[in-house]
Amino acid sequence: MPHVMEILGKARVVVKDGEVVEVSDPLITWCPIFEKARGISEITKEEIRKNMEFRIRDFGLFTSRRQLDMDIFVGFGASETMMTGLNSGLLDTTVTACDGAGTVISNNPLLVQGMGARISGLVETEPIDEIINGINQRGGIVLDPSTARIDPVEGVRKAAKIGYKRIAVTVVFSDTARQLRELEGEIDLELTIIGAHVTAIDRECAAEMVKFTDIVTSCASKNIRELVNPLVQVGNAVPLFGLTQRGKELLLERAKEVDSPLLVSSATLPSLPQNRQPKELV
Repeated sequence: MPHVMEILGKARVVVKDGEVVEVSDPLITWCPIFEKARGISEITKEEIRKNMEFRIRDFGLFTSRRQLDMDIFVGFGASETMMTGLNSGLLDTTVTACDGAGTVISNNPLLVQGMGARISGLVETEPIDEIINGINQRGGIVLDPSTARIDPVEGVRKAAKIGYKRIAVTVVFSDTARQLRELEGEIDLELTIIGAHVTAIDRECAAEMVKFTDIVTSCASKNIRELVNPLVQVGNAVPLFGLTQRGKELLLERAKEVDSPLLVSSATLPSLPQNRQPKELV
């Protein structure tokens, strides 16, 4: 089975034996984050291929050379926010996904950042022993080492059985977020649900994502931007929205660890300068 990840405008990229074997057309042409970070002024299939090859070459994604110790990529990313939550004691553990391992339970802040910093929308992956061993060595728990399946709900169930209560979990489907909210009530957990990879989700799914998550990324989603009613927003080009008190507290805690100067001001939210949004919103 190959590895499949959606990146840069939700383009589907297939990787096999460390090589990019397929790239689909992107849904957008420009992203302010990737222009700033990688100098990509126009998102094309060739730029997407080159970016994925860069991630494989420099960070070992989808290979036995996978780096699990990585620096901060953006000030307010999902992995950076969870890392801070663990460091500060707001979270007991996290349930996220990693290439070569699938769903992973980890309370190691550096591992959470290392796994999440360079992956986008991981669709499917297959087990890579070296990655799984590296996660185990850093105290992480791979949900299903034999298949590397991605299953946030079962990941949270397992984390709860271990004894964790305050759990952050990343989701890419609104139905998953709904199931997690139901599970939270059933077994008395405190979940911080973080919605990610929301480019091109339809209006109904966007409404559910806003309803059931504590924090949601905006990506290039027109519907999320129109439906969101945040308590706090970080960034204004591809912002992260805190939708609940729990989400707000986690993002404000993250703000304490961001090195660059911050402007804190009350405002009508969301604040979305038109010339800074991804093109085109979908």
